[in-house]
Amino acid sequence: MHPLALDARTWAVYAGILAGGVALVLLLHHYFFIIAEKLSKRRESRFVITLLKHIRVPTRVIVILAAGASVLALAPISEAARAIVSHSAELAAIAAVGWLFIALARFVSRLIEHRYASGGEDTLIARRIRTQTQVIQRIVNIGIILVTVAVMLMTFPNVRQIGASMLASAGIAGLVAGVAARSTFASLIAGLQVALTQPIRLEDSVVVEGEWGWIEEIGTTYVVVRLWDLRRLIVPLTYFIEKPFQNWTRTTSDLLGTAMIYADYTVPVEEVRQELRRVLEETPLWDRRTWGLQVTDLTDSTVQLRALMSAASASRAFDLRCLVRERLVHFLQDKYPQCLPTKRGRIAINKEEFQMAD
Repeated sequence: MHPLALDARTWAVYAGILAGGVALVLLLHHYFFIIAEKLSKRRESRFVITLLKHIRVPTRVIVILAAGASVLALAPISEAARAIVSHSAELAAIAAVGWLFIALARFVSRLIEHRYASGGEDTLIARRIRTQTQVIQRIVNIGIILVTVAVMLMTFPNVRQIGASMLASAGIAGLVAGVAARSTFASLIAGLQVALTQPIRLEDSVVVEGEWGWIEEIGTTYVVVRLWDLRRLIVPLTYFIEKPFQNWTRTTSDLLGTAMIYADYTVPVEEVRQELRRVLEETPLWDRRTWGLQVTDLTDSTVQLRALMSAASASRAFDLRCLVRERLVHFLQDKYPQCLPTKRGRIAINKEEFQMAD
């Protein structure tokens, strides 16, 4: 009789042992995490609580595979079937261990992000650390996945033999693979450059392709820019390495803003300057660092007044510029309406034609 064609009683006993073993390890795993979480909460250890949260599911899969491998020796199957099941369990275990390492990398990333959580207007250090952490975490995840798949493939003897026979053509294969995955490798290298040199960081205020917004997400191949009107601009990661763009918060988050006012030559500049000072003193948008009013240009009919002011962030600077324009225009309309831009002209009248018409 074939080894697989055993009586139902033998299979029932084996199934019971397998189910009991899996249930036992799951029960022990469950209560271990419950006890560990209670002790961590009692000691207020957020480190351990976060760690347990990230490794709960991967470790559960690992203990199930360990229990199944232990019971596999009692399985009433042939050696060939046992080898297939054993190899499948080995592949699953390698994948579970890779999953566990990815969970640990995610735990370290979340721990660092929590340590440097944003808490104020000037968060350059926090954004720098968060950017580096997220980019490096994604690269580490890709590395773990590649290593895990490589280890799984190496468990197949045929794969090892094929790999040994192809060493002679490795140069050509590498060249073909490099050309095919050129964009992928470029993105990975760009990701490393962004993480190390940091031309951009999360929540940086940038101007890209004529659009103003904030860096919302830095992926492995692209960057998401949240525009001022809540649209999302998707930009390749290599763009920030190869092309110029504006970063308004590269070193500090505070900015200088300007508002241009055009008026007649008769405008009292000093009065407008004092009104600007009053406007700035009354608004919390101004950070009280810098202000000024200068005549920066002249045309044939108007003078250009530039109001200079400082703000703590790009969004506050934009709002402050709009407020200053509105208040200064209202000031001219109310106090000096004759100083608003006007067009002057001269009417020439021929005296003889005027007398004849009279």
